[in-house]
This record gives sequence, C-alpha cells and structure tokens, in this order.
Amino acid sequence: MCKHFHFLVPDHSDVRVGLLKKVEMIFFILLVLGIGLLHSVSAANHSLHYVHTGTSGIPDFPEFVAIGLVNGMPIIYYDSIKRRATPRQDWMANSVGSDYWERHAQGLIGTEQTFKDDIDIVKQRFNQTRGVHVFQWMYGCEWDDETGVTDGFDQYGYNGEDFISFNLKTLEWIAPKQQAVSTKQKWDHNKAWNDYWKNYYTQECVDWLKKYVEYGRSSLMRTVPPSVSLLQKTPSSPVTCHATGFYPNRVNVTWKKDGQEQKQDVEIGETLPNNDGTFQKSVHLTVNPEEWKNHKYQCVVQVSGIKEDFIMDLTENELKTNWGGPDTASNIVPIIGVLIALVVVAAVIIGVVIWKKKSKNGFAKASSSDTDSDNSAQKT
Repeated sequence: MCKHFHFLVPDHSDVRVGLLKKVEMIFFILLVLGIGLLHSVSAANHSLHYVHTGTSGIPDFPEFVAIGLVNGMPIIYYDSIKRRATPRQDWMANSVGSDYWERHAQGLIGTEQTFKDDIDIVKQRFNQTRGVHVFQWMYGCEWDDETGVTDGFDQYGYNGEDFISFNLKTLEWIAPKQQAVSTKQKWDHNKAWNDYWKNYYTQECVDWLKKYVEYGRSSLMRTVPPSVSLLQKTPSSPVTCHATGFYPNRVNVTWKKDGQEQKQDVEIGETLPNNDGTFQKSVHLTVNPEEWKNHKYQCVVQVSGIKEDFIMDLTENELKTNWGGPDTASNIVPIIGVLIALVVVAAVIIGVVIWKKKSKNGFAKASSSDTDSDNSAQKT
C-alpha cells in the first residue's frame, strides 16, 4: 500500500517570505503530533518513524508526502510536487551520498503511485466519490540503548480513523473496519511476507536507527535548556506556561500551587517541534487573578538530561499579555490571518489523520535501504 510542526508569530518579513516553507513546516507539526500521540519514548529510547500521507480532492496541493524522523527530528522529506528526497538535518546530508537520496526518491515515486491507487480502492469500499480524503501509513521502530529492547509498529489510517494495523507478536493484521477485512485476509494469508516484516522491525529497521543515531550523535545526544514564558490572551483566559527551544523532546511541564503539583484545572498540550530542531510545549492553567495573587503558583519545567529545574513564578511582572494597545493588535492581526489560512489548508489535509489512540502493534519496511516501497506494493 502506502509511507513520513509550533511556530510562534514571526516578524513581518518572515511571514511574507517563504510561505511554502511555512506550509511544509505545518506538515511537519501535524505529522509529528500524530506520531507523538502513538508512542512515548523514555530517556534511553531512540525512535525511527516514517509517515506516508496520500490525499484526494485537494487541488494545487501535494497528493503525496513522505517524512522520516529520528527521535522526533525530521531527517528526510519528499512530496509529489518536488519529487525529490531531501535531507532535513545537516548531519544527514553530510553522512550519506547522493545515491542514498536517489534511491529513496525512486522508491517514493513508486509509492506515490501506489498511494493514488490505494485511495481509489478505499474510496470505492466506502462508496465515496467526492470530497477530501486522506490515506496514511505510519511505521517505524524503537530501540532502548541501555536495555537493548526493541519494538515496532505498522498501521494505516483513512480519514482520521484506524484502517488496518499489524500485530508484531501474533503476526496478524487487525481490521477494525469492515472495509479492511478483505485486506486483512489477503495479508494474513501471506505468512512469508509477515515474517519478513517482523524481521524488518526487529532487526533491519533497528540497524538503520543505530546508524542514524551515530550519524547525528552530537545533535541527537545534546541537551538545550528551555526558554519559559507565562502568557495570557485576556484577563479571563487561562494562564499558559510555554516552554520552547529545548532538546531533547522528553520534557515534563507542571503547575504547582504553594509547592504542591496542581492537576485540577490544568490542560497539557502536546510536545511539538520548532523549525530549528528544538521543541516546545504549553500547559494551560485555569485560575482567577485573586486566586494566584493570594497563593504561590509556579510553572516547573524539567528536560531529560538536564538536572536543573526551570521555574517561573506566576506574578504580574512575569505574565505576558496580549492586551498591549492598538498598535500591537493592528500589527499582529494580518500576520495571524496569513498563518491561520495556512493552518486551515494543511489541517484539512493532514489533521484528520492524527490518530488519538496509543496503539503499538507493528512496523513496516520500504526497501532494503531503510524506508520505502515493498509494503506499498501490496495493494489493499
């Protein structure tokens, strides 16, 4: 069948230059968010994840996008408009030759066509002829460099819901939708094929992951402290503790009241990537001004690998607000308008396929490199 963004409001020049870059970044945010919802990685864990996304019914927009990520950091990107596999980290560009990117591009070109066929097949099964439709394949592996334990997953989604997934332990496919039963029966019958995927997830994918970790060791093993801000849109809005610029992405952000962790009236956001390879996370606290002025409220940020806790006291001096006068408002409105338009377009395409479940079943392979298209060749 088928294979892999945070941004703060930038200044005016950033908005007007390179809007296509913003769209691509939004793809990364939404896709990484989808992957992050599937798997939580411990401090010793490393992950290699791929996501292939095919779309139907969106004119003048990529019908196919493939992204690969190591430890949540994008390393490779391909879409049906550029039709080139390109690096997303300098250490990847410097570690492999041109044949690596050419091989991936050729495999992804084949996967792109297979995805178009797959979407047509699935649309027929759901008796759909019009509208926007998204078909997505997520797969990858994880490796704990302390215990040596590995794991893998392989799953497909259609229009925001699970379509079919692989159980790595039983070597069987799980079909939560009636429309996927025929695919399950076909794939379950191919025992040699399923044995191959098990080998890929437990060995070949892990071998590539170890190579990538070694390529990017200085970057992947680094630690970068966060910048922490307390933000509020209006006097009656929740207070947001926003931590950004940190690395790695394993972070714990909590609100404390008089030294005790506050779990009530707290909404925890997802950890999202920044365009410089670092990450950001927001945690919202619903509290009235009288309450936080009469008690000691603190936001505490802990980043894996950094012993120091980063603490921000909730005070009037530390709280940054959006009600700063007409000039501020008039400058931000057009910027936000452009960004919202971009978000809406990308969200229509990708947002519906961010699965909310935390299932961990299996993994899939592409070619004898580390990514594409053998699995894609098996049509639904």
